[in-house]
Amino acid sequence: MDGTLILTDTLHELVIRLLREKPHLILALPIWLLSGKAALKQKITASIDLDIERLPFNKELINWIHSQKKLGRKLVLCTASDKAIAKKIATYLNLFDEVIASNGKINIAGKNKADTLVEKFGEKGFDYVGNSLVDLFVWRHSKKGIVVNGTKRTAQEARLVTDVELHIPKKKNDLFIWMKVLRLHQWIKNILIFVPIFTAHIHLTKYDWINLSIAFLSFSLCASAIYVINDLFDLESDRAHVTKQHRPFASGYVSIFSGIVITTTLLIASLLLAYIIEGSFFIWLLVYLVLTTAYSWGLKRLIIVDCITLATLYTLRIAAGAAVLSLTISFWLLTFSVFLFLSLAFIKRFAELQANLSKGVKNVHGRSYLSTDIPSIHLFGVASGYTSILVLALYINSENVSKLYLTPELIWAGVPLLLFWISWMWLQAQRGLMHEDPIVFAIKDKTSLLISIIFIGIFTIAHYW
Repeated sequence: MDGTLILTDTLHELVIRLLREKPHLILALPIWLLSGKAALKQKITASIDLDIERLPFNKELINWIHSQKKLGRKLVLCTASDKAIAKKIATYLNLFDEVIASNGKINIAGKNKADTLVEKFGEKGFDYVGNSLVDLFVWRHSKKGIVVNGTKRTAQEARLVTDVELHIPKKKNDLFIWMKVLRLHQWIKNILIFVPIFTAHIHLTKYDWINLSIAFLSFSLCASAIYVINDLFDLESDRAHVTKQHRPFASGYVSIFSGIVITTTLLIASLLLAYIIEGSFFIWLLVYLVLTTAYSWGLKRLIIVDCITLATLYTLRIAAGAAVLSLTISFWLLTFSVFLFLSLAFIKRFAELQANLSKGVKNVHGRSYLSTDIPSIHLFGVASGYTSILVLALYINSENVSKLYLTPELIWAGVPLLLFWISWMWLQAQRGLMHEDPIVFAIKDKTSLLISIIFIGIFTIAHYW
């Protein structure tokens, strides 16, 4: 069943959901395991529910099974998963005549599975569908073998011990898939680390640039790890989403186990890089890691709180960048950033609700928002964006400006530019043209890019002229 009939492992799915919804029970796993793996599976299955209907089923295999059922063949779902979940899947698919699964005492895997099938159907009295090398125990006693979602090596080894009737190869996890897993395009957000340098107008040494580059890489690796954690925690919500259902983990293209391994590797690399940077950057990275993990764990399900958290996470990038060079962030920059990013966070939720509403869905799965909240979110977002413009206008009249800019009056030209951009972004969202991530949209949007160049140019000219 796991990795064959469905393109995921139900035990891994259950553990991830257990970690998200009942984290206190994670401490009980070693105790449950003392009674055996079958007992562990039974305890986990009894402790948490799984949305069977949204699992990534192997459609190609199911179509083949349908064809075999029409030929009158007896179909048995034989799996190492606990019997309770196996029966649910069998009932949902309505394909199988019988279910053989782990029962809390015997783990129906490898040799145990082979012995069970031989005892019931006899030597060479059955054909077996499997996907991994451990299934060789069963294929040695089967009349024919069907290799599904298995590697080339698995197929080759299976042919040595049985007559392989059908081979449905495993889809390759190419570079593009891993780029999606790590969300490399999201690394552009970490350029915010360099913002304090721009606003402070300081000249950097070669050593400073090296430290900033290391900080950028460290933050990016940490962010990618959190994206993976977020995807693992959001499996059911993503599968219920119009477009997110095609994400690598939700679709089953990349295994949950691979996600756990890559997350651990990324976090270790990120923390090691952060540790070699002098100053308080390491502390700021830890703050970001804790807050963004809390966001993935539950804050994103709290209405309004999720958007405030997102705005804070963006601002933390700026604080971390300042920490690399031991700079003090001004009150104006922090205030401006919080309100600007809060507006973008509300755009993100607004766009999600708009997209779902266009598909006839009245809320976002895994979130607390309803389609009826759209006008309020629009109001909150526009107000936040315009407040950031007010902060910029007040900043121009502050004492800080005269110390940093030769002609601070020129900065006033940035006010209408920012006013136009905030209005432009919300207008695109209102028209349903906004990408679910406004930052990604802005990077691809020619108007936004042009405004950014002019905006930076205004501040540069005001500083030097």
